[in-house]
Amino acid sequence: MLLADGSEPGPVYFDAGSSAHFHQSSDWWIYTGEFGAPVAAQLRGACSCGWRGETRYPLDWESVDRQAPYLYDTSGPEGDWARHITEIEALVVPVPEELGALLDQVEQQLDKLASDAPLAALRAVNRLERIVTEAGRTAGYGAEADAESGAPIGPGLGLPEDEARRRLLRYTRRR
Repeated sequence: MLLADGSEPGPVYFDAGSSAHFHQSSDWWIYTGEFGAPVAAQLRGACSCGWRGETRYPLDWESVDRQAPYLYDTSGPEGDWARHITEIEALVVPVPEELGALLDQVEQQLDKLASDAPLAALRAVNRLERIVTEAGRTAGYGAEADAESGAPIGPGLGLPEDEARRRLLRYTRRR
């Protein structure tokens, strides 16, 4: 979302009094100009990886239902974001299908076990943490070796390069 002056706003913070915690939102429909908020003039796609769409879509406040602003047509920026995700997914190293299915089963079983037998679930989580620590360290060292030869690691993980390097560091420095 872009403001009338072309800048991108930060999140809007809601003053909750003297508490140290403040609720915040980045929902575009907050930027109506009411209560001192800036006025949004355009929308564009954005991703948590830092990507921002190039196309800017004018925001017609006359067409926004104030009772249900989420019904406003945002298909333009959403389509841009979907194309971005498709491009990223094409570069990401796939997890083997068999392993993905096993991980889905583990997740389902842990969810059920957490409800039925929480201590047993914690024992299983502890075992998974040991597995992740060892496998992550081994894979991290291998990926670091690849990166030293000039291979970018970010695209393979579907992350910006700096985030991918932080992830590698986290896995290789675990004890």
